[in-house]
Amino acid sequence: MRKILFLLCCCVVFTSAQKKPFAIADLYKIKSVSEATISPDGKRIAFTVSESFLETGKSNADIYVVNADGSELRKLTNNVARDASPRWSSDGSSLYFLSSRKDGMQVWKLSLNGGEAEQITKISTGIGDPQLLPDGKSFVFASDVYPECGADDACNKKISDAKENGAIQAHIADRLLYRHWTSWKDGTRTHTFLFNLDTKKYSDLSPGDFDAPAFSLGSGGYAVSPDGKEICFVSNHDVNEEETTNKDLFLVSTNEGEPKNITASNLAYDGDPAYSPDGKYIASKMQKIPTYESDRFRIALYERATGKIEMITEDNFDNWVNAIQWAPDSKSIYFTGDVQGNVPLYTIDIKSKKIVQVLNAKYIDAFDISSDGKFIAYTRRSVGEPVELWKATLEKGVAKNPTRLTFFNKPVEDSVDIRPAEELWIQSPTGKKIHTFLVKPHNFDPKKKYPLILNVHGGPQSQWADAFRGDWQVYPGSGYIVAFANPHGSTGYGQEFTAEISKDWGGKVYEDVMAVADSLSKISFVDAERMGAMGWSYGGYMMMWLEGHTTKFKAIAAMMGVYDLRAMHGTTEELWFPQWDLNGAPYGNEMYQQWSPNNFVEKFKTPCLVITGEKDYRVSYTQSLEFFTDLQKMKVPSRLIVFPNDGHWPNGIKSMPLYYNAHLDWFHKYLGGDPAPYDMTKMVRNQAFEK
Repeated sequence: MRKILFLLCCCVVFTSAQKKPFAIADLYKIKSVSEATISPDGKRIAFTVSESFLETGKSNADIYVVNADGSELRKLTNNVARDASPRWSSDGSSLYFLSSRKDGMQVWKLSLNGGEAEQITKISTGIGDPQLLPDGKSFVFASDVYPECGADDACNKKISDAKENGAIQAHIADRLLYRHWTSWKDGTRTHTFLFNLDTKKYSDLSPGDFDAPAFSLGSGGYAVSPDGKEICFVSNHDVNEEETTNKDLFLVSTNEGEPKNITASNLAYDGDPAYSPDGKYIASKMQKIPTYESDRFRIALYERATGKIEMITEDNFDNWVNAIQWAPDSKSIYFTGDVQGNVPLYTIDIKSKKIVQVLNAKYIDAFDISSDGKFIAYTRRSVGEPVELWKATLEKGVAKNPTRLTFFNKPVEDSVDIRPAEELWIQSPTGKKIHTFLVKPHNFDPKKKYPLILNVHGGPQSQWADAFRGDWQVYPGSGYIVAFANPHGSTGYGQEFTAEISKDWGGKVYEDVMAVADSLSKISFVDAERMGAMGWSYGGYMMMWLEGHTTKFKAIAAMMGVYDLRAMHGTTEELWFPQWDLNGAPYGNEMYQQWSPNNFVEKFKTPCLVITGEKDYRVSYTQSLEFFTDLQKMKVPSRLIVFPNDGHWPNGIKSMPLYYNAHLDWFHKYLGGDPAPYDMTKMVRNQAFEK
């Protein structure tokens, strides 16, 4: 028996050793599983699978369905257009979904019994986040329209065509927040619409010169009542919406009418509404501090009969609440939250306020509870595991027997060395221990010394988590140790820790980062003479700050960073962010000078790669241009890359291959890791991907 076990162990080790190092090309073989939704009868799960094609620079998505026991996986759509956002019909016999196959993004319908997909809508402004009403006869959706047109599609199309084809083209603004993320608003507003499947009539449920639903990086812009007679949507009606986070919940009848603000008493954020199945409550996410976008997200309950609002996670959960969903019996709410580098699932009893951890699966991206409350479908990942669809049974609100249902990424997992993360807690002079993830390189040998790259996250109020990401694998695949620290400002370690970065941008975070770097440099397998650093957004700011404050790193890469705080205030769109984090507007405010990296130009010495996007309206690309100019004037080795069609986040397939390649090229030059796999000049000029 011992001989057999020995042989088995040898086989496992041998197989693992034969895996090839993770490369940029492997990242684009990874498929992403998302938007899992359980059928009304609980027998099937529909979901979206997205994939990218490195050679063509294109990506696509299709819809799949699988039985709840994991059997009979079927690909329902197979189109060159993007098919996503599946929604079950009331009887579970069909799926509605969004597709770009004709007339922009529209709603289509597909019978699970076979046949071709049928186009349901044709509105020139396109459709986002459709939600079917309980009777199956109508659905709500979001669309960007001209307020004076509302649901009059001919009016919207006439104005849009006139602007597109006009001899004079210009952006005109009479107020702030005239552009957002990567788009100029040019007079448009996002409105909530109702579409009747029988009459084909569109109704504007949120008319006026407001975004309703308000912008959100996720969904949660509106919810439908269980009887289908009411919609709850999110909107900000403040005059100075560029300076306020005061989004409110509004109720409106599906027969149209005047929307009613039900959270006017709270001058901070209210959003992500969800009706209880029994119709008695509306749960939502709430913040308490006006203009502070990184205040703790709590769960609030609005009692429909009385109008009473109660926060039920005020004293029992000191981290951010993410997604929420009611239990079928309306007695409890399931939710995810940021907790020490993980995103577990919890449940809270709405009466006793007792919170129980349902499942900790490293990083739960999304989940859905079956209508009978007997199981949960969820997508999860970890640093060493790409995202897949999972299922677990629910016993008294606790997940049992987690089972993986899909294996889209098994071919890559079997052939490529996807590295897991190790966790360290490193003491900082700030008095806190800094949670740090460490990923070792392919074929790691503890007797050798390796170059290390320390990555500082953006946000700045966010967290590095135990979740699969490209940069956690590409660099270890090329011979680097990578470290990801959660310094002050990170979520998941209590709200006080999160809040302490505000008004202290270059203070405690810098001390934390340097403490982590010093500690890592003392590890036997880390080459202290070959340490680099990189960061994006606020992380880019910290790279620019490091330039003027330390020579510990031999190479730096700053992406989409904030360099001149005064200039940043004048070009960003969401003014509430700098005005909270930097204690007001810059006029007469010394904090904008105290924490601005451009005031330390004379100390710049470290070779630096600078990357930005020309359509970045959050942190203007001119910030990176200023930084690069000063690096060049100080004769610091530096390179600038500007993505002309990208904003704060470069396009995942059209730009990120060059992004990764540029980093490997830069760090190889100064830290001595593996060379970049693709010829940089060819990538830029010819979009070629051969060396």
